[in-house]
Parts: sequence; structure tokens; C-alpha cells
Amino acid sequence: MKKIIFAVFISCVFVFASCEQKQSTTIVPGDVVNDSTEVEEPQVPDTISANDIVIKRELQYTKYLVGDVYPYKDTTREFQLDKMKEKLALLENIQREPVSWAILQNYKNKNREAPLVRNYHRNSYTRIADSLDVERYQSVPMYELSDSTQAIIYGRDGWLVKYLGDEGSFKKVEAMERNGEWLIPQRYVKHIHDSVVFNKAIFVDVTNQNIATFEKDSSVWKLRSMNPATTGVHRPPYAQETPLGMFVIQEKKAKMLFLKDGSTALGGFAPWASRFSNGGYIHGVPTNVPATEIIEYSYSLGTTPRSHMCVRNASSHAKFIYDWITPEEAVLFVID
Repeated sequence: MKKIIFAVFISCVFVFASCEQKQSTTIVPGDVVNDSTEVEEPQVPDTISANDIVIKRELQYTKYLVGDVYPYKDTTREFQLDKMKEKLALLENIQREPVSWAILQNYKNKNREAPLVRNYHRNSYTRIADSLDVERYQSVPMYELSDSTQAIIYGRDGWLVKYLGDEGSFKKVEAMERNGEWLIPQRYVKHIHDSVVFNKAIFVDVTNQNIATFEKDSSVWKLRSMNPATTGVHRPPYAQETPLGMFVIQEKKAKMLFLKDGSTALGGFAPWASRFSNGGYIHGVPTNVPATEIIEYSYSLGTTPRSHMCVRNASSHAKFIYDWITPEEAVLFVID
């Protein structure tokens, strides 16, 4: 009898333990168990914002280095990283879909002087300019889609545009610096090769008189250099401001020769010059005739605007940029 009672007791213990084990593996309603073979796709935002831009400091040029915020006379100056992030986000967003890129070109009116726009005036340099103060000289006529008989505004030499197709003797484009779609005579539009990806960006700040370079590596923008610079000054009839906006670096010259103001005589040269718009270059410290040696640095860098539209750098920094970029594959943002 005792053996029977003991056997019944042992059976009950096993049944109870089995019930407890089953209860402990019960899935609570609402829990989800993923199959181990399923991989969740990362969520890609519709557009990238400045907050999504990650900057990492991996400097490749470290001479004349200044901080994010640095002293200048009785105040401070800064690298406007928030503005730079906004422009880098723009650069990423416009490249999210396959695009056929082109550049507006009319350096020294080589593609013919642009026709008069509907509304124009003479500026302080006595030159014709449109309603947005873009000069006719070296610029490109831009027509509305609804009227190809008279240009409305001028586009700057070096502007980046999306090529949308041909329409008769015009090319239909979307301009990054002017909202909407436009018609532009074919002679002023140069196509960039289809495989181009803009992973290198230069920033020139006309307010703080500095320059920074960035290179995209995977999802990170690496800061490659940050230096003092000098931009163009408004001083008619020869010197003018460095224009704001987004440009493509169009060509490079180891030596950019310049003339004396108001003369055809050689004034000197600027080393390691990278042209972005009209006669505007990023270059080193100018050497005036009769001197022939490259000048490395000027203590006027980072102070006040003083050039003829160009962006003046330490000569070794200008060479860093010259060696680092490929024409038509790097962009320049001029900010204020």
C-alpha cells in the first residue's frame, strides 16, 4: 500500500513540473518572434537633414590650423559648421537619384555674349546686370519654359544644373541656385560624365574669412582642412566680391597669371589655382612682378576681403586643394 501511495505522489510531482515548464514558455499576446532568416531593412529617410550629417575630423592638412571658434581682434570668428551641414545635406539629397549633371559655362564670353534680359540695369561697375545683380558678362541666359524669346535672368558661370532633356536649340535644366526648370541655349551647357559623384566639398565663408574642405567616406563627412582665407572685395572698377552660391570646380592651373589693374601688362601670378566661376579661383598668395618665387603665407589671410573675387589661401593649402580635387568632380559652397 505504501508503495502505491509513493508512486502516485511521484507521478503528481512530474505532472506539476511539466505544467510549470509549459507555462514558462507561453508567448504573451503582442510579442513577436522573428524568424532568424529575416533581416529588417534599415529605414531610409525621404530627405536628409542637417541633423543627419555626421562630421568626423580627419585632417590631411594641418598648417595654420585654427579652432571652430577663434579670436579675431576684439571679437571671435568661427567655422559655421551648422550652415555647412545644411549644404552637405543638400548635396546628398540632390544625388539620391540617378542624375545627368551639367555645368553652365561662359568664361570670358567664350560661348558668346549673353543676350539682354527683360529687366536689367547698370551696376556700380557700369556693367549690365539682371534684377538679381548677376552681371551679363561671362554669364548664361536663362529662359522660362513658357517663353524662349527673351531671357529672364542670368546664370553664373560654374553653376551646377540637372540636365532634363533637349528642346530644340535649348537644353531644359533644373538649376541648383535658381528654383524651377529653365531653358538654356545648348552652347552654354557642358555635360559632366555620368559616373560623377560629388564626394568632395569646399566651403568658403565670406563673413568669417575662412575655408574648410570635406570628403565623404561611406556615411561620414571627413573634415580634411580648415584655414584662414581672404575673399573678394567690392571696389569698382576692378575688384569685386566673391559670389555666394554653389559652384563646380572647372579647371586647375599651376600658375594663374594676372594683369595689372587697367593694363595689359603682366602683374604677376598666383600659384595652385582652381577656377570655380568667371575669373574666380581658389589660389595661393600672389607674387607680383618682378618677383618670381612662390610666397607661402600672408598675415592678411583671415582678416578682411581684399582680392579681385578670388579666394586667397596659404600657398601650401592652395596646393593641397589643387592636388586633392579633380575638375568637374568637386563642388564649392560660398556662404556668408
